Amino acid sequence: MAHTKTFLATGAAAVALAAAHQTALAQTSGAATGNMAEDVIIVTARRQNEVLSDVPASITVLSAETLERTGVNTADEFVQLTPGVTIVTGTAEAGDTQINIRGINGARDAESSVALVVDGILKTNTAQLNQDQGTLRQIEVLKGPQGALYGRNAAAGAIVLQTLKPGDVLEGGIEVSAAEDSTYRASAYVSTPLGEGIGLVLSGSYYTTDGFYRNDFLGSKTVDDQEIWSIDGRVVADIGPATELDVKARYADLSGASIAFNAAFHLPNFAGANPAFFEDVNDHPFNFYSNIRPTNDQKTFEASAKITHEFEAVTLTAWALYSDVDQSLTADGTSADFARFTFPAGTDASVAASNACFASTAALTGYPLNPPTFIGATPVPFIFDPANGSTFGPYSPTTCDGTQYQIREQSDISGEIRIASNGDEVFDWQLGLYYLHIDRKVGVSLGADLGQGIIRELYNAPGTSNPTTQLYYDDFSTDVYAAFGSVDFEVTPRFDLGLALRYDIEDRSVSSLVPVATDPFTGGPINPGQAFGPIPDQSQTFKQIQPKVSLRYAITDDVNFYANWGIGFKSGGFNNQGSAAIVDQAFNQFIGTNVLINDLYRKEKSSAFEAGIKGSALNGSLTFDLAGYYTKIDDMQFFEFFVGAFGLLRVVSNIDEVEVYGGEFNINAEIVEGWDLYGAINVTESEIKANASRPQTVGNKSPYTADYTINLGTQVVAPIAATFDMVLRADYRITGPTWFHTLQDDMNPTLFSGLLPGSALALPAFVGDADYSITRREAFGVMNLRFGFEGENWNVTAFAENLFNRKYLNEVITAAEFGGSFISPGGLRRLGVEVGYKF
Repeated sequence: MAHTKTFLATGAAAVALAAAHQTALAQTSGAATGNMAEDVIIVTARRQNEVLSDVPASITVLSAETLERTGVNTADEFVQLTPGVTIVTGTAEAGDTQINIRGINGARDAESSVALVVDGILKTNTAQLNQDQGTLRQIEVLKGPQGALYGRNAAAGAIVLQTLKPGDVLEGGIEVSAAEDSTYRASAYVSTPLGEGIGLVLSGSYYTTDGFYRNDFLGSKTVDDQEIWSIDGRVVADIGPATELDVKARYADLSGASIAFNAAFHLPNFAGANPAFFEDVNDHPFNFYSNIRPTNDQKTFEASAKITHEFEAVTLTAWALYSDVDQSLTADGTSADFARFTFPAGTDASVAASNACFASTAALTGYPLNPPTFIGATPVPFIFDPANGSTFGPYSPTTCDGTQYQIREQSDISGEIRIASNGDEVFDWQLGLYYLHIDRKVGVSLGADLGQGIIRELYNAPGTSNPTTQLYYDDFSTDVYAAFGSVDFEVTPRFDLGLALRYDIEDRSVSSLVPVATDPFTGGPINPGQAFGPIPDQSQTFKQIQPKVSLRYAITDDVNFYANWGIGFKSGGFNNQGSAAIVDQAFNQFIGTNVLINDLYRKEKSSAFEAGIKGSALNGSLTFDLAGYYTKIDDMQFFEFFVGAFGLLRVVSNIDEVEVYGGEFNINAEIVEGWDLYGAINVTESEIKANASRPQTVGNKSPYTADYTINLGTQVVAPIAATFDMVLRADYRITGPTWFHTLQDDMNPTLFSGLLPGSALALPAFVGDADYSITRREAFGVMNLRFGFEGENWNVTAFAENLFNRKYLNEVITAAEFGGSFISPGGLRRLGVEVGYKF
């Protein structure tokens, strides 16, 4: 009953806010229009062309016109125009993207929760979520489980993109822009017929930036710089009177920086020595002092072919996709404390690392460091030597924190065959089969920084200039088999029913590729999990039926009531590093935590219900969409990061049960011809109901879920002369407070809690406990503004991204038992100008 009252209050608040600010609010589905009446927008939300207002679900749609006038190219940009959706991308590496839709998040190192479908083909690599996908013509963001219709990894929703399809006339365009921070972008395309019934689209893009932040130790912008280029080709040919062949290929290359983090500590009992030991993440002053130049390389190649044949009563569609994405990064390390690289005894390697650390710290005397880092007379952490010791945070200018080298190489082969009725009938249906094979290799290597740089190999023997001290290296294989179907029945001209069903089988296996070798610093195995025996091969099959039921009832010719319910599914997987034993020994047995990590994490399953009203008034000049939703997630997958004397460990855990409910309201109004106002508000409540992994977190909120999002804006298109218009576009996005971990207003023991009693300080264990109440990202608003002139085939536009230079956090990754978080900053203000020409 309490939840019901809260939900009704949430919905009432949304309606009241909309009414109170009707002239300020306006854009349906958060810029979800091409600034035309909703009833003429055609979408493919149910894998067939239909009018947006008839679709029984919440959908944000960005038309080609809206894409041009907002300058949107990639997911991190269009997500900001979509209520109830947030994104974290590029904080660690370019392919590291998590999209949260209404409380369901994609866990790092697990599968995505959002399907990416481009021109009817399902992409299968999460690294592609934030890539440029070619010459975009429409974006649809579907919220809620979409697996029954769009397949794998659509538990939270689906992003459906349409790119330019060649026609029978020559057309093309070029667009270039220049902005601050040496930021330049260029894109061009040409679409041309190649003969009777065959056409080609060829497009390319280039982007480069120095980034917002500078590495003061290296004296250059090597924190978030990037250079990306890509080329896309598409050939569409009629190979018969009723048969079409659609062939695509693309290549993309990215190089830049990685690991754009600072560390913040949350140890309240250490704050007396230095206030920075207990720091609110929102108050952190970002400074970057790494002595290692971080790098990030990503190469993508994919090719696909789709064939469509129309029979008299049905249409057969079949497609196949090959995708290969290889990425790697090098960066400074995180193993700075607990004397991992600084004890001058035991082995030649540890002596060499200790000597290198002595040399690097001596050279840094008086150099400004991120507090609470400080350089004492010895590189040994202060808890072991209070009079002379040092404190080394990660990513420091010293060599004491080591190095890291990571790779992720994935190739996919997938295909689908589907037969469907030709539509426009009382009873429409479709049936299909899907197959996917994934080969994935993931390696994480930590090495000693001897002041001689990083060797880009996963394993470097003792005695080399960058000896490996810890290695995780796994070979994953996945086979997915699925059958699906759907029926849509027009019961009456005003009442439609839909049923979709999909059955997935995922066969997954993993093998460790780590050699049997010795850590040259500790004398233990190079993979800490090997201390408990060999890392065994693992295999598991995950199965799930995903139904979806929907209905639409036309209350009037202009207003529809809709409701839908569906099951979402995301496959389980493996923590293949001996993770359970490492966590149990290093934390539960040593410091008395109660953290449960399994070497096999479970599949995620969600049950989601949505109901709403959408429609238009005033002859289509006002459109609106009001929806409420409730989702129950079982075994929600969540990324955990552990740091300790063993090095680092990345795992995926399960949150046993999470409830999410909320409301969303969108409105778009054309005040007069050429002037649109738009607005949207989403309010999401969430609660962890059960969590065996961390029992003390029951009652906390779903991680990575903003309490609310608000989108406000306007667009003005005013004729200036007979041949061109003035165009003004303003988009303001407010993202509400967000927790990034299951630990929130909680205290938790840390490794300091275990080390202090036996250290030279001899303090009680509780002195080392951490308080995570200061790790919530506060609400922030970002204004984007575009102003310029637009002719029939040209435009000149000045733009401001984050106009008011609002400083905010991109992500907070809490390493709970370490006593701190790794935090990354969001983008700052950037001013620029854009010029485009089309023919």
